[in-house]
Amino acid sequence: MFLLAIADSTGVPMVGGVDAMIVLMAVVNRSEAYLSAITAIIGSLVGSLTLFLIARKGGEEYQRRHTSSARGNKLRAWFHEYGLLTVFVPAVVPVIPLPLKIFIISAGAMQESPVTFSLVLLAARVPRYLFLAWLGSRLGRDTLPYLRHHIWELVALACALFIVLYLLVRVVHDRRITKSQSTVPR
Repeated sequence: MFLLAIADSTGVPMVGGVDAMIVLMAVVNRSEAYLSAITAIIGSLVGSLTLFLIARKGGEEYQRRHTSSARGNKLRAWFHEYGLLTVFVPAVVPVIPLPLKIFIISAGAMQESPVTFSLVLLAARVPRYLFLAWLGSRLGRDTLPYLRHHIWELVALACALFIVLYLLVRVVHDRRITKSQSTVPR
C-alpha cells in the first residue's frame, strides 16, 4: 500500500488505484482497513512531497524566465492566496479523477511552503482514506459500486467544497487587507 501510494502520488497513472486498494483491504480484512489507510496516507505524502520538491527546484528557473511580467506576478499572487485549494479539493474527494498532479507541480513551481503544502495534503488525505476504509469495512464488496452510483453527488460536493473554501479564503484575505490598511498611518 505504501509503495502504491508513493507511485500514484509521484505521477505514475493509476486512476483510483489507491482508493480501490484501501477498499479491497477493508473488504478482505476489516481489522487491517485503517492500517492500510494510514499507510496510504504516509505513502501519498511522501510521493506528493517528492513531486512537489522536484517541481519546486525546477520551477525556480521557469519562474524567473516566465513569470517576471505583471501577468506572471498576478498569477503568482493568486496561486499563493488560493492555489492550495486546487490541491485540497481533488485530494479529498474520492473516486473522481481530478488532476491533482498538475496542482502539486504548480504549488512546487510557485514556491509554496513545503510545510503548508504538507498540512493541506494531510487535511485532505486523512479524511479521504479513513472514510474509504470505514466505508469498505461497512459495505464490503458494494463499496465501489456505491461510490460509482453516487458520482454526481461527489462531483457536486467537490464543487461546493471548492466554492465554500474559496469564499472563506477570500473573506480572510479581505479582512487581512482591511486590517493592514487601517493600521497604516496616513
